[in-house]
Amino acid sequence: MKTILPLHAALFAETPRVLLSNDAFSVELFRYPSGIEAVKLINSRGTVTVLPFYGQMVWDASFDGHTLTMGSGFKQPLPGKDIVDTYGCFAFHSGLLANGCPSPQDSHPLHGEMACTRMDSAWIELEEGALTLRGEVEYIKGFGHRYRAEPAVTLLAGRPRLRMTMAVTNLSGNPMPLQYMCHMNYAWVAGGHFSQSIPEGAFRLRTSVPAHVRPTPQWQAYTRQLAEKPEGFDGLHRPEMCDPEIVFFADDLPQYGEQVTFSLTSPQGYGFSTTFDTAQFSHATRWLLHNADQQVAAFVLPATCRPEGYLAAERAGTLLTLAPGESRQFEVETGLTEA
Repeated sequence: MKTILPLHAALFAETPRVLLSNDAFSVELFRYPSGIEAVKLINSRGTVTVLPFYGQMVWDASFDGHTLTMGSGFKQPLPGKDIVDTYGCFAFHSGLLANGCPSPQDSHPLHGEMACTRMDSAWIELEEGALTLRGEVEYIKGFGHRYRAEPAVTLLAGRPRLRMTMAVTNLSGNPMPLQYMCHMNYAWVAGGHFSQSIPEGAFRLRTSVPAHVRPTPQWQAYTRQLAEKPEGFDGLHRPEMCDPEIVFFADDLPQYGEQVTFSLTSPQGYGFSTTFDTAQFSHATRWLLHNADQQVAAFVLPATCRPEGYLAAERAGTLLTLAPGESRQFEVETGLTEA
């Protein structure tokens, strides 16, 4: 049996209120001082805080006392039109018409229009063993594209993991471009190391330099070494070498199997992992940044293409197209690594 609880802006106040509670789950609603609504999904292992009407970002997540979320100067989500206005969340939906870092010739915002979009509706679904926050928004432009996006976040009973999904349907009478990345900004784990089910040599260093990156001589020397030998990257032992950011790409993931897993393990023994199907996500990005303002070890960002903007995907032949009425679905499972 499925229980559905609609969410409305009037339900949210600065004082948290419990919407539901049972032996496996509880749900709290509250509003940040910035005015943005939030839903806290709770199970026996931890909490996931989602912004139901603000791009359905996952603002924060923690399990068994370990935070999954990047370090940043943002103490709360802030209203904005682009993701840079509120870049402190654990995860957001990058896309859908374009994603990644725009080139000077691109016209789209950083990581696309979906990240900060105002959702039309949101609701809670409670089933046996699963608690899900769903949302829906219709994007429409005169003389432009029209689509329906349906994101969801699911918390599982007794497990330190969550599922993020996205479904997108082309509602217009014309073909629609599609670029999508599940952008998970994981916490920096000092001394942590990476592992994955694909070969180590599958990752290649990004050699282009986006406009927001300001290279230093030290960084340029280090990245020249990594460009020649990417497998020489020694994990999260030297944070000073990840300022500015270090980015790796892995392409054509279906060649490595139907499903892939990527992990970040701490010296203390706990770790994070992410699993997804390569038929949905054919590319992976690894993004590392450590400075006074941001500390992030995004050990994998599953995507349909490299995050280098619309025109780069078009040139590379990785830009997807949805026919009128066509839909695509994406799903990622992530969280603490389980034995």
